[in-house]
Amino acid sequence: MPRDPATDRLSRRQALGTAVVALASAGVAQGSDPAPPAQVRRYRNVQLSLAAYSRRQDLEAGRMDLFGFIDWCAQLDVAGVELTSYYFRKDFDAAYLRQLRRHAFSRGLTVSGTAIRNNFCLPPGAQKDREVAQVKQWIDRAAELFAPHVRIFAGELPPGADRAEAIGWVAEGIRAVLPAAEQRGVVLGLENHGGITARAADLLAICDRVGADPWFGINLDTGNFRTGAYEELAAAAPRAVNVQLKVDIVGENGQSQEVDLQRIRAILEKAGYRGWIALEYEGRADPVEAIPMWIARMKRTFGVL
Repeated sequence: MPRDPATDRLSRRQALGTAVVALASAGVAQGSDPAPPAQVRRYRNVQLSLAAYSRRQDLEAGRMDLFGFIDWCAQLDVAGVELTSYYFRKDFDAAYLRQLRRHAFSRGLTVSGTAIRNNFCLPPGAQKDREVAQVKQWIDRAAELFAPHVRIFAGELPPGADRAEAIGWVAEGIRAVLPAAEQRGVVLGLENHGGITARAADLLAICDRVGADPWFGINLDTGNFRTGAYEELAAAAPRAVNVQLKVDIVGENGQSQEVDLQRIRAILEKAGYRGWIALEYEGRADPVEAIPMWIARMKRTFGVL
């Protein structure tokens, strides 16, 4: 049978990625980082994960599925996989979720969470009810995966809507799904994903309107604040229940620049954060080559060996 050139190219990329994993594990990684692993104080009670969104090009093109993604994460020697909902098999059922869970278990990995799209920035009505139902459905799916966390969105402020009223709409949507989260033992993390959560002040205002709840907090994305990013992250970090780490951040000059991993560590430690730190790679370099390097840098920075 003739070979598929596209498959050959992917195989070569995967082979290169495997070689990069080996080099990164041996400490041959790019970038200026802290001291060698033996000299780095471990950040206690954190674990590293990789978001499936990081391999979105191959997942969207059908060159990789979530089972293959789990296998690749096992090569990277991370503790967890974040299975982004966009890449689940079409028309999947509960058996498929159990297969993913078992596959991760067989590779020594934990499904650290899943991530979904939703919009709670809506007034009461049929559309809002559908959004609430979708989040409840994914809470059930996360529980089937034994995943402890679901990343949710707030949504965009509708044209002409009052911001304070819209903050209330989002909080109402979150409160509507929290009983299901508690029942299934799944924590919901509201991401700072632009829109009405573009500023830490509004993100925190939503959290205040929801009220203190052990099954709710912030999914802190290090790359999504567009002004005063490190200061905004520091303001939101005390309520974080999950962290997604991007390799780029908007600096004080308003330009995108490489994230300062040591500064991120300092922010999270000061906030008392404990939990998963998932790399969500959106960089310009080939992810097969770049992700192993970034995982190695994260391991050194956080002392996770």
